[in-house]
This record gives sequence, structure tokens and C-alpha cells, in this order.
Amino acid sequence: MNTTALIYSFKSNKSAQVAKKINEEWGKNIDLVDADTLTDEQFMAYQNYILGVPTWFDGELPNYWDEFIPAMEELNLKGKKFAIYGNGDQKNYPENFVDGIGIMAELIEVLGGEIIGFTETEGYNFEKSFAVRGQKLCGLALDFENQNKQNIPRIVSWIKQLKAETTQE
Repeated sequence: MNTTALIYSFKSNKSAQVAKKINEEWGKNIDLVDADTLTDEQFMAYQNYILGVPTWFDGELPNYWDEFIPAMEELNLKGKKFAIYGNGDQKNYPENFVDGIGIMAELIEVLGGEIIGFTETEGYNFEKSFAVRGQKLCGLALDFENQNKQNIPRIVSWIKQLKAETTQE
């Protein structure tokens, strides 16, 4: 069985809203894991991951991810696939829109993991982002404050893409 971990903070309302829709669209073979209580053993139990990584303040990771990074830095993620979604505010934080996605993606790549689920930058209006790789974002960027109505269609499209990239269909 090829189970995917959907890891996000159960306490983060917006990330949880997104996770609920991801879970609904994904269907079977997905485990919901709370990032606030995550252990390295739990983390390593999967081959495919969807991580909820919102950007806090001026381009920072949330505390729960920041606190898990020391444990992560000891892991070998070779052969594992990671898709990252994150919430940001492109109007009020245009210089670090969804930086959390890029910060997490870089760490995963350094540890040998593969990032999947790249999305287009088209349709967003920001100055810069650490999540931009070439002409794409290295994950799914969502903006509840400025583009809330686009979140559901973006999630649905992204999940179809992820299923194809992880051979779930």
C-alpha cells in the first residue's frame, strides 16, 4: 500500500482548511499527521508527503516546523517525494510571499528528498519569493486574504497533478 502523509498543524485554521480539501480530493491512502507533535519516526514512515508550510511574519517558518528542523537535519530523505503547500499574503508581504515553501523545499533537497508539485507563478502578484524556482513555485501557494476564491480550484488541480506525479491514479 502506498500511503501518503499529509502533515500540517491541526491548530492552524487555514492550513487545516486546505488539508481537509486535500484529504477529500485525495481519497484513500492518506494519513493525517499533526506537525505540532511530529516525531522523526512518524516522519520517516512514509515515501510520499504533502506538507502544510505557511509563511509567518516576514518570511519565516511556523514554530512547529522550526522546532522539528533539528531532527529533520539528521534524516536521509533519499527516495522520498515531497509536495508542499503554504499560505501567504502577496499584497501585504510581497517581498517574501510563501517563503516558507521555499525554505522547506531547500532543506528537503539538501537531505536528498525530491520536490514535486511545482505550480505556475502566473496569477499571483508579488515582488519575490524564496519559493520561486525558475518560472515556477516549488509548491502550491494559497492566499486566503487576496485570492480566497481561487484556493479550491488550485487545490483540486494540484491534487490531480500530485496523484500523477506519485502514481496514485
